[in-house]
Amino acid sequence: MTSLIRLHNTLTRKKEPLHSDQPDRVTMYVCGPTVYNYAHIGNARPAVVFDVLSRLLRHDYSQVIYARNFTDVDDKINAAAAAAGVPIGTITDRFIDAYHQDMQALGVLVPELEPRVTEHIPAIIELIGELIERGHAYLEQGHVLFHVPSYPEYGKLSGRRTEDMLAGARVEVAPYKRDPMDFVLWKPSTQDFPGWDSPWGRGRPGWHIECSAMIGQHLGHTIDIHGGGQDLIFPHHENEIAQGTCAHGTLYCRTWVHNSFVTVEGQKMSKSLGNVLLVRDLLSQAPGEAIRLALLSTHYRKPLDWNALRLESAREMLAKYYDSLAQVEHIASLPQTAPDAEVLEALRNDLNIPGALVRLRVLVSELNDADTDAKRAHRKSVLLTSARMMGLLQQEPQASLAALRPMRPVSSAPLSDNSRITALLAAREDARRSRDFAKADSLRDEIALAGFIVEDTPAGQVVRHAIKESV
Repeated sequence: MTSLIRLHNTLTRKKEPLHSDQPDRVTMYVCGPTVYNYAHIGNARPAVVFDVLSRLLRHDYSQVIYARNFTDVDDKINAAAAAAGVPIGTITDRFIDAYHQDMQALGVLVPELEPRVTEHIPAIIELIGELIERGHAYLEQGHVLFHVPSYPEYGKLSGRRTEDMLAGARVEVAPYKRDPMDFVLWKPSTQDFPGWDSPWGRGRPGWHIECSAMIGQHLGHTIDIHGGGQDLIFPHHENEIAQGTCAHGTLYCRTWVHNSFVTVEGQKMSKSLGNVLLVRDLLSQAPGEAIRLALLSTHYRKPLDWNALRLESAREMLAKYYDSLAQVEHIASLPQTAPDAEVLEALRNDLNIPGALVRLRVLVSELNDADTDAKRAHRKSVLLTSARMMGLLQQEPQASLAALRPMRPVSSAPLSDNSRITALLAAREDARRSRDFAKADSLRDEIALAGFIVEDTPAGQVVRHAIKESV
């Protein structure tokens, strides 16, 4: 089935209509985190980007099967567990829980499936056996390796020739390899490492085979969309294609979608530079929705530079939007309102979220300009359903404003003309109680001209200086 959604396919290097083999059903797999530490902002970008894509898919398809895995066996996990003197499950459970907490704070919906590698060892062993039987893998010195020359199409996803790959590939050059590009499917484990019994001895899986096995078990031999960060194109996704195609003789994935990198203040994130930004640390600086909006402000295929200005701009934009929603909080939304057509058009056009955000700004302006309650109800509903497509503006306005703009009570603010501002605030409160919102807005503007910003909270009106305060 061909849909209205067009995505840039890394495999073909062009934008194409999304295809699925079953009407009104689409499958998507996204590589998730290796759970040995807290999620950083680079981990959060694909989670947020593909969350938006999953929302769009659910709008256009009646059945969406979205899987995002957890890699819960890995040398880094082994090292963390050994250092702490605990089983690997203690480490992975801790950081899976933390990942869920952080992603929930960013408004990321839980996928239909969250497979863990350690729960799929039988499927991994079966897949490796199929590759050996078909002549694409071999056993040597306790290792099972995929023989890259057995798959002539190897390198098509990354656009690299095999003879040019070794220089940039992180592969182990070992004497048991028939070809330097061959990669490990199964490796032996000593008693110091996690291991499982297999036809090739006690061992553990290589990284690449894990995703192919989980995809095959849950989504089938051919999936519609495979997503992940740009850094996974080679070797991980290249190796996945080789494994899946050679094991079953079928197309592995129709559309490959990759988000670009995140830098911090113009520099690559690295421990040596001390600029690895953890999501949970950022959540102490700003609400999760502001972090989400900042991550969505650049097209997913372009590099995103994280900086304080980007986050502050997202915070202020959300505050303005929630200001508008607070003014119509008393007006009920209309049921079954469709998202704005231009928002959908932007999202369907290779997930052009920045374009959809531009349209969202127009929808807010139209809500502000509405002159009847009927118009306000309709425009509020369109705004909310459109913003929901991007996971935005779904919170209670007053609570969001309090989080986005920490306030000080008027009594503690050093007002230059306390009696005048107090009188204006009292008049504005009277106007709001009588539902004269035009007058209330006019009084808000007058207060703003005096250098103060007034907000409405469940506890009443509070005011702060118009000059930005540190938070």
